[in-house]
Formats: sequence, structure tokens, C-alpha cells
Amino acid sequence: MMLPSSRLLYRIRELHSILSTALASLGPAAFSLNYFNNVQPHLTVIDQFFLCLVKLRTYKPNFELSRLFRICESEVYSIFVTWVRFMSVQWREINIWPSRENVKFFAPFDFKDKFPETRVIVDGMENPVRKPRIPAAQQLTFSSYKNRNTAKTVIGITPGGLTSLITQTFGGSASDRQIIERSGLLNVLCPGDQIMADKGFDVQDIFAASDVHSKKLRHVMCLKAIRVVFNYKSLNTDSV
Repeated sequence: MMLPSSRLLYRIRELHSILSTALASLGPAAFSLNYFNNVQPHLTVIDQFFLCLVKLRTYKPNFELSRLFRICESEVYSIFVTWVRFMSVQWREINIWPSRENVKFFAPFDFKDKFPETRVIVDGMENPVRKPRIPAAQQLTFSSYKNRNTAKTVIGITPGGLTSLITQTFGGSASDRQIIERSGLLNVLCPGDQIMADKGFDVQDIFAASDVHSKKLRHVMCLKAIRVVFNYKSLNTDSV
């Protein structure tokens, strides 16, 4: 009869260990934050971190979180805003771009056979945002594709499903092309790498015209009219 409780206790301890490890990756600065609106939270640091993760994962309203953690709504808002900004600053320093060897090792066998040189698969992601009050901000965030105000980011994953590229977030008026140009993706590619993207990603000429460690775009192939692959090959200036 005690077995379910024992399993639950083990699972709680395991999750607490994972949460503590993630918190430790943020460094000692997590224990001396300057909170938004000068609010002094009543929760412990690890509980604040957990609240922020719950909000990001489930998008629970602040009212519900205030009841779950037994604090006021203004404190929930202050904790969330403070921690999101802090995590963004701290974790953006981590290099999440995997080596070519790791990408190939964890790629599915079928994918590896058909597209062995694919390094990253990229696509744009748009999230709706509240309409800004300032007209200039409204224009900056308005997406003609979504017909509403959005924030836009380009995400890249490896063939094995690991997130390897997260660009800065731009207003919805920014195109995929503009975001890719500012992403620094050209700086991390190696000769022979391939990029797979949706056919709507009109960025072929960016890779064709840009010099990446003296390597230029050599081959473009269409995949069932849905995906395009950009293949980087080593070229000398005489062959261009």
C-alpha cells in the first residue's frame, strides 16, 4: 500500500535535484536580484524559479499562481518579469550550437542516410502580443502574415530534435530574411554543412553572396517542394 507514496517521494526528490541543478547554472547572482517594481518576494529563491518555470510551461494566470504559491498577484508578476529577464541574460551566454559529430551521431538513421550533411533545420515562430499604444511600436510589431501584432523569432533544431539556434526576438514586421541576416548563423557553419528550411524562407541569395570562412553557397536542392537545403562547399575564387 505504501508503494505509490514511495514512488511519488522518489519522483519529487528527482525533480528537486533537476530543479536545483538548473538553478545552479544561473550562478550566485540568482540570490541577489533587484526585483521589478522593488517588490520584496516572500518565496525562497528556488520557489521563485519554480514559479517562473510553471508560468512559462503552462501559462497559468497570475491569479491562479498567487493562490498556488500563497502570495499576491503583484508579487507573482514581479517575480516572473524579474526572472525571465535574468534567465535571458544568464543563459544566452551558453553556447548551444552542437558540433558536427554530435549532430550526426544523434540524427535518425533514415534522415542520416538521405541528408547526411544537414546541420540545422530552421523555421520562424510568431507569438501574438498585446497591441502597443505607441503607433511606431504598432507598426514594428504588426505582422502582415498573421494580420495582428506579433513577436517573431527564428528557431533552429538538429535532425535529432535538439534546439541549436534561437535568434533574438523581433517585431512581427521583420522578415525571416532580416532575422537570419542578424542571427550570426553564417559564422557558425562549417564547410560542407547543409541548412534545411521551409520553401518560404527566401534566404538563398544571402548564403550565395556571403563569404563564410571563404566558403560560398554551392548547391541548392528542393525536397518535395516543401523544404530546401543549402549546401556549403569549399570553393576557391577561380571557380566562382
